Amino acid sequence: MKEITFLIPCLNEAESLEFCIREVQSAIDRLGLNAEIVVADNGSTDGSQDIAAKCGARVVSVEKKGYGAALLGGIAAAEGRYVIMGDGDGSYDFANPDLFIEKLRNGSALVVGDRFRGGIEKGAMPFSHKLGVPILSTLARWKFRTDVRDFHCGLRGFDRETALSLGLCCEGMEFATEMIAAFAALGSKISQVPTPLRPDRRSGKPHLRTVRDGFRHLHFIMTHKPKQ
Repeated sequence: MKEITFLIPCLNEAESLEFCIREVQSAIDRLGLNAEIVVADNGSTDGSQDIAAKCGARVVSVEKKGYGAALLGGIAAAEGRYVIMGDGDGSYDFANPDLFIEKLRNGSALVVGDRFRGGIEKGAMPFSHKLGVPILSTLARWKFRTDVRDFHCGLRGFDRETALSLGLCCEGMEFATEMIAAFAALGSKISQVPTPLRPDRRSGKPHLRTVRDGFRHLHFIMTHKPKQ
């Protein structure tokens, strides 16, 4: 059994995926981790699967479409006690997961990155997100009774067995909110660490659709009833 699975959801990330995997590998080597890299591919047509395999990652194909669906498939296939997940667009720093690992080893069931404390590089986050994320996070903190500041940060770590027990099911971007809500409802220890955000390394359009996905998060916050 591995201690850590680094999980990267993937949909046509050929321009940035190797960069991300190499960063993870540098962290594994530097820290001497018993770890694996899993790429949960959501139907890429640009050769991302071959890039991942050539770089030494294990590729898991997830047929059901969506950010949450890809992550759920990857979590199910992971062999690590802990999972550290992050997007494959190069925006997150995979080379320095030290604080995430420290918090997990010290008993945190969920560790969430905070991009607003970690620093957002120029061009890394559109102005609409700088407004919308704090608003949605404030509503989610109130609804789900947790102090998590950045509900939409894609870099986070968690105890795999606990995550599997939560019955997570959202297939879209709102999965990010569902995960925090479920851990909070369970009374799990949740920690936060500063996480820098870099510009997306891809040249195409981002997968996130601001208005559509923002409303999906809002709908989830307003209608979801956490399990007691």
